[in-house]
Amino acid sequence: MTGLRAIVLGSAAGGGVPQWNCRCRVCALAWRGTGLVRPRSQSSLAVTADGDSWLLLNASPDLRQQIWSTPALHPRDGLRHSPISAVLVTNGDVDHVTGLLTLRERQPFDLYGTEVTLASLADNKVFSVVADDLVPRRPVVFGRRFEPVPGLSAEIFPVPGKLPLWREDEALGLGEEGENTVGVEIRAAGRRLVYVPGCARVTPDLAARITGADALLFDGTLYSDDEMIREGLGTKTGARMGHVSMSGPSGSAAALARVPVGRRIYVHINNTNPVLIEGSPERRAIEAEGWEIAHDGLEVTP
Repeated sequence: MTGLRAIVLGSAAGGGVPQWNCRCRVCALAWRGTGLVRPRSQSSLAVTADGDSWLLLNASPDLRQQIWSTPALHPRDGLRHSPISAVLVTNGDVDHVTGLLTLRERQPFDLYGTEVTLASLADNKVFSVVADDLVPRRPVVFGRRFEPVPGLSAEIFPVPGKLPLWREDEALGLGEEGENTVGVEIRAAGRRLVYVPGCARVTPDLAARITGADALLFDGTLYSDDEMIREGLGTKTGARMGHVSMSGPSGSAAALARVPVGRRIYVHINNTNPVLIEGSPERRAIEAEGWEIAHDGLEVTP
C-alpha cells in the first residue's frame, strides 16, 4: 500500500486515560469499565508513505505498549529490526520525549527536532542512553522541507505555546511562537496532513497553514479553560498550561469553524475532558461542529 497513512498511537494528554492515580468523573467511568470512556494512552502519531518505513511524531511514555498494539510497527526481519525509521518531537514535554528511552536498544533511527528541543534533550544526560552514534540528532528549521522517511515530505512551523513544564524555572514564554512548540505538515502522494498536538491559541498564520489540509490532528487537551480548576484537580487554566480549549468564543472549534479542512480530529485529550464520555453533551456539541475525537488505533488515510 502506498500513499499517506497515519495511525494514532496515543490520543490522550499526559497521564493517559484513566490516569494511574485519578478518579475524576471521566477516569472513574474508565476504571469501572462502563464502556462510556475508552482507555487511551499518551500522545503519539505514526506516519508512513510506503508501509515499510515509519515516522513517529512524538515518543510517548507508553510507546512500548503502543508498538505492541500496532502490528505495522512490529519487527519483521533478522534478529533486530524496526519499521520505525525516524522520530520527530514537536516540543520537549515529558509526554512527548520520554518514549525515546524505550528506543535505547541500539536500534538505528533519525531523531528530528528544533535546535532548542534537541539541546534540552542533550542537557539531560539520561537521554544519552539513546546512543548518538546510531541515532543522529538532526535539527530542523522553519520553512525548510525535509524527507524523514522515504516518500514523506515534512515541514515544521511555529505554534503559540510555552516551555515544557520541567523548564518553567526559565522564562515562561507563554503564548510565544518559536522553537519550543511546533506543528508539522506532512505531504505524500498529493495529500497533506497537519499535526498540532499542542497550541496556546489559533492565530491567523496558523489558520492559514491549516487551510485546505486533507486531515488536521489538533490539540484537544481541555474542553473549557477552567476545567482543571472546576474539577478540583489543579490551579491552572488551560491558557496558563499553553493549551487553547475546544469550547467558547475563543476556543479552537470556533476559531477553526470556517477553515476548510478534510477531516478534523482532536488529539492530546486530557483525562478531565468530558468529550471522552461517549454521548455526553460536550461530545455531541463537538461532533456537531464536524470534529472527531481520536482514540488509540485510529487510522487516518487522507
